[in-house]
Amino acid sequence: MIQILRTPITRNELQEIPDESFGDLVKAVLDVSPSVMALGGELHADEEAVLLEDGSTQKDLWGINLYPSVKDEGMIEFDSMINIRPTHRNRSRTVEDERVRKRIIELVNKLIVE
Repeated sequence: MIQILRTPITRNELQEIPDESFGDLVKAVLDVSPSVMALGGELHADEEAVLLEDGSTQKDLWGINLYPSVKDEGMIEFDSMINIRPTHRNRSRTVEDERVRKRIIELVNKLIVE
C-alpha cells in the first residue's frame, strides 16, 4: 500500500515497509518542492501517479530506493526509470543534478528520523 509522508517516520517504521519481492529495499518518490514522499509501491511509477493525483508537478518528482538497514546517505540509491527526462536534462535513471541530489538527501533526512 502506498503512503504519502508529510511528517517524519522512524527508521524502524521504514523497515516495516519493504515488500517480500524487494527484500530490504523500499521504493520511494519524492516531490522536492513541498517536501513529501510516497513509499510502498511496487513501481516508482505507481508512487509517482499517487503524488500527481495529490497535486504534485511532474518536474518535481524523483524516484529513489531506500535501504533502511544502511546508515546515513548510503541508505539512498538514486535509480529509477521515472528519472529519465531528457527535456529536463536528466538522461539517465540516476539523478544527475547535484543540487537535486542534495535536496533529496535533505528531504530523506527530514522525513526519516532515528
